[in-house]
Amino acid sequence: MGRTKLTFKRYEKKYLLSAEQYTALREQLDEYIKPDEYYSSTVCSIYYDSDDYSLIRSSIEGPVYKEKLRVRSYNVPRENDMVFVELKKKYKGIVYKRRVTMTAKEAELYLSGAAPAPEEGQMIREIDWFLKMNKPTPKAFIGCDRLAFVAKDNPELRITFDKNIRWREDNLRLTAGSQGENLLNNGEIVMEIKIPGAAPLWLAELLSRYEIYPSGFSKYGSCYKEHILEKYLDGVNSYV
Repeated sequence: MGRTKLTFKRYEKKYLLSAEQYTALREQLDEYIKPDEYYSSTVCSIYYDSDDYSLIRSSIEGPVYKEKLRVRSYNVPRENDMVFVELKKKYKGIVYKRRVTMTAKEAELYLSGAAPAPEEGQMIREIDWFLKMNKPTPKAFIGCDRLAFVAKDNPELRITFDKNIRWREDNLRLTAGSQGENLLNNGEIVMEIKIPGAAPLWLAELLSRYEIYPSGFSKYGSCYKEHILEKYLDGVNSYV
């Protein structure tokens, strides 16, 4: 098993595929890609935001710079299983992701302010600053079933397919399971292409052939706009 990578700098493009597009594209991609070492997993994430959802509201507006905080596991963890606390930043289309590992219990205590991080370091200092400035709390769980691939001729090119994307607002702990309500309809699938530089010609040609274009789809952004926003505004208006 390879060493877990904790820092990333790359381009990430998301595409919303119909079931038909997914089937056709997968048949053609088999010539160019292979399963990576973490081929199949249930990706579980808890997204953190301020009480007024300022982080996701700012992100939806499409600023030059944006950032978000989440805690993520690959498959449902137990309290003593390792998870990732991730600070994800995007500047001029380039994604910078920094993450640290700790147990699910340690992450919950640390992010709630009930305990310090189990270790020190530059990445922890960056997360500490984010917590101090934004005072975020858990706002949404989002899970999906992921298939992950790498290009046969370039291991830095990764393609993932996320199916059965679901969400919930209660039990906002990774250890509480991966159940939730459907976020997408009609069997849609989110494809994400992650690469340090330009996409190879074969990939560009396949995307063009099946009329697959970047969508800018955000799981947490979609969850907020479609399910959380109206309830949040109703709560605000009730105090006016």
